Amino acid sequence: MRILVTGGAGFIGSQYVRDLVSGVYPAFAGAEVTVLDRLTYAGNLANLDPVEGGYEFVLGDVCDSELLADLVPGHDVVVNFAAESHVDRSIASAGEFVRTNVLGVQALMQACLDAGVPRVVQVSTDEVYGSVEVGSWDESAPLAPRSPYSAAKAGGDMIARAYAVTHGLPVSITRCGNNYGPYQFPEKVIPLFVTNLMDGLSVPLYGDGGNVRDWIHAADHCRGIQVVAERGEPGEVYHIAGTAELTNLQLTQHLLDALGVGWDRVERVPDRKGHDRRYSLDDTRLRALGYAPEITFEDGLAETVRWYAERRDWWEPLRKRIGDGS
Repeated sequence: MRILVTGGAGFIGSQYVRDLVSGVYPAFAGAEVTVLDRLTYAGNLANLDPVEGGYEFVLGDVCDSELLADLVPGHDVVVNFAAESHVDRSIASAGEFVRTNVLGVQALMQACLDAGVPRVVQVSTDEVYGSVEVGSWDESAPLAPRSPYSAAKAGGDMIARAYAVTHGLPVSITRCGNNYGPYQFPEKVIPLFVTNLMDGLSVPLYGDGGNVRDWIHAADHCRGIQVVAERGEPGEVYHIAGTAELTNLQLTQHLLDALGVGWDRVERVPDRKGHDRRYSLDDTRLRALGYAPEITFEDGLAETVRWYAERRDWWEPLRKRIGDGS
């Protein structure tokens, strides 16, 4: 069996590759793994150091149709993690998000169709639904994205589904909430807060802090993706819900407690433009296939904080890159 993982050097993609290569998924044991990644600012081969030698790496762009035409044939499963994913960056400059998250998906779906790939998974986000005041979205909820990032992801999802309906491409779509865990680029909220607090700096809290997010460890997210890769129905969407639905105020309190500091280290900042108030997913469909998360938020957060405390060698160079704008 041969597996192609696009965006496999990013945060969530590298979690999937590390688990895949290290044998976490018995159904794919012994698979030959190919990682395609452009190594943009958030792509980092150091994320794959624990499984070095266990995969083939290809430096390239998911939008490169000629490259994909050569690379995709012969793979039995393609899992697409390749995406621009930071909402604030999308608000400042949306073009690269549309390019990668829409045009890149189209290029990849076409390559998979041309190559006759038996299974494809498009990895997406709960943000495509916009904001929900009460209850939880199921997979039939309408798409109503409110940021350039989520709009681009919704566009990619619609392209993927169109290839399933029009051409019969066996692609399934997963949508998940906010991820956390080791190897997350330090511009995202949990590693930003943890590393700032470790260095004696303040942390920024948007608006009134009442925005609600559903948190899941990246390893649990990848377990859900693997269930869909093994047993998902082509053309269907599957939600991967988290284990802790928290306001940003509650999340901040967890992080302050974990680092042993107080609210004097929190700086209130103006709210993000178009900031979605609440996300929440119903994952009944995926649980019917046998999925359940394994990592509680309390255990996962403690492990994540320990990892950042021990791995300054990984995150300090990345923080310098953020600081100089690279």
